[in-house]
Amino acid sequence: MVAAEDPKVEQVAEKLEETHIDEEQGSVEGGAEGAAKKKKKNKKKKKNGPKTQTEPPTVPVSKIYTSLVYPLGEVHDYVDDNHWRTTSEEKRAEEKLKEEDFNDVRRAAEVHRQVRAYAQKVIKPGMSLTEIAELIENGTRALVEEKGLEAGIGFPTGLSINHCAAHYTPNAGDKVVLQYDDVLKVDFGVHVNGRIVDSAFTMNFNPKFDRLVEAAREATYAGIKEAGIDVRLCDIGAAVHEVYDSYEIELDGKTYDIKPIRNLNGHTIEPYRIHAGKSIPIVRDSGDETKLEENEQLAIETFCSTGRGYVVEDGECSHYARSADSGFVPLRLARAKSLLATINKSFGTLPFCRRYLDRLGEEKYLMGLRSLVDAGVVDAYPPLVDTVGSYTAQLEHTILLRPTCKEIVSKGDDY
Repeated sequence: MVAAEDPKVEQVAEKLEETHIDEEQGSVEGGAEGAAKKKKKNKKKKKNGPKTQTEPPTVPVSKIYTSLVYPLGEVHDYVDDNHWRTTSEEKRAEEKLKEEDFNDVRRAAEVHRQVRAYAQKVIKPGMSLTEIAELIENGTRALVEEKGLEAGIGFPTGLSINHCAAHYTPNAGDKVVLQYDDVLKVDFGVHVNGRIVDSAFTMNFNPKFDRLVEAAREATYAGIKEAGIDVRLCDIGAAVHEVYDSYEIELDGKTYDIKPIRNLNGHTIEPYRIHAGKSIPIVRDSGDETKLEENEQLAIETFCSTGRGYVVEDGECSHYARSADSGFVPLRLARAKSLLATINKSFGTLPFCRRYLDRLGEEKYLMGLRSLVDAGVVDAYPPLVDTVGSYTAQLEHTILLRPTCKEIVSKGDDY
């Protein structure tokens, strides 16, 4: 039997319960408010310091190197008769006057290193050449902060496969897909204020081609080692050729000599001119006794082949460049005139390809382009091929012959 509860006791109990609930709510609300204040206090300001690169690369190198001083390439002291340059105060003073130009080249080189690092990671059989070209070019545009003729792509992305050694980039509608047994030469450029970095590498997926790729690498580094102020061009060619003499490759049970491609060369580079005055041979007995000079910028590149070691022009053209020496040429075709205006504004004397004209919104320009080529105002650079069924490889670096040392500006951890 349960005793009946006193009504007064019940009222007091209810009031105590209500008071307890109110205190709990107040405590929760106060706690939430306090936490919010604490959170507000702990909120950190965003840092404006250096950023890190993304994948795919999209962060401009100027946001990573916020001092706007870009990394040196690999530096080598001059030897023998030029060793005095290393410690010469006079040469150091001369070098300081060129530092702004050198820094532009280094900025372009850093863009090249970061873009190619991503490209080497993601390029795989099954990708179309258009996909590959666009990932390289989009990365270059973003990292160099493309701005008209002040900074951008140095020349069209070369994606030359197997017996094609150079000057192939896909035109619109290209259906070529990379295969496991392909040997792919990737050659692309970056420029800052017309200072072009030109560097190339070869990718193979089937290890049976490793020896071919190794030969190109070793021969190029032999050429780089030989290069220097007052060095004769023929001596560089002899050093390269000597390396290739020691290489052969076995493919599917047959042994092939690995030959230098005798009509492809390295070259000097000048502002907005990828191929300047001097050609650097990759064979001995070229007979060219021209000497390299202080402050020259050059591309040491070597090509090798399992074929005849000689290339010819073949296939649909994609690479073009306005001639630097044509002067004024009267043009009768209105479409040629308007196209030349686009070329002058967007590329100057930098090489370009048909995809770049498409990107600018140019249409129905092939007849105008042909007219400019026929008039000698624009030069065409068709694909360069060795014998069908042969394989070719390439390695290339950009070098600065500074007053005090030789700098391989495009050198990276990869090559």
